[in-house]
Amino acid sequence: MARHKGLNFYRRRKRISSNMIKEIASWIFGICIAILFAFVVIFSVGMKTSVIGVSMEPALYNGQEILINRFIYKFSAPKNGDVVVFRPNGNQNAHFYVKRVVAVPGDTVQIKEGKLYINGIMEEEEQFDKMADAGIAENEIILNEDEFFVLGDNRNNSEDSRSGNIGAIKKETIAGKAWFHMGAGDQGIGFVE
Repeated sequence: MARHKGLNFYRRRKRISSNMIKEIASWIFGICIAILFAFVVIFSVGMKTSVIGVSMEPALYNGQEILINRFIYKFSAPKNGDVVVFRPNGNQNAHFYVKRVVAVPGDTVQIKEGKLYINGIMEEEEQFDKMADAGIAENEIILNEDEFFVLGDNRNNSEDSRSGNIGAIKKETIAGKAWFHMGAGDQGIGFVE
């Protein structure tokens, strides 16, 4: 009598082939190499520091960690609007300052009646409060070929180029451009603008 082929509830076990193991191993190896490469790039080009104080609010918050692109200014100069990280007067014992470039070499800077003037033209800065203290920028300042004028976004709570002990910063004291921020405040993770 012939057996009738009916439903069979027993499944045949699939065997793991050597080709499947090689495929999985190659994927794991590729992922590990990509992660290693990312770390090498970030740590050779970048550097990590924390924002100290409230001078860059609302863009960056006290305690927020940022990655610095140390490579970019080897080939180009900072431009208006860049958020740069520097040590005042190149002092290696000082913490890093994080400020926004508002004037570049050759520009004339002055603060009159709480407003910023670059090359005699008042900057339209609705997002920033009127500055209570002009500091050394009360008088016109002409930036030399390697100098930049920087201000904090929270203008009335910032020690920046208006301060006599900082003044215009030299390119050689700039560690790099603030590139990426992580945590703190309501910003979460993202690129620095």
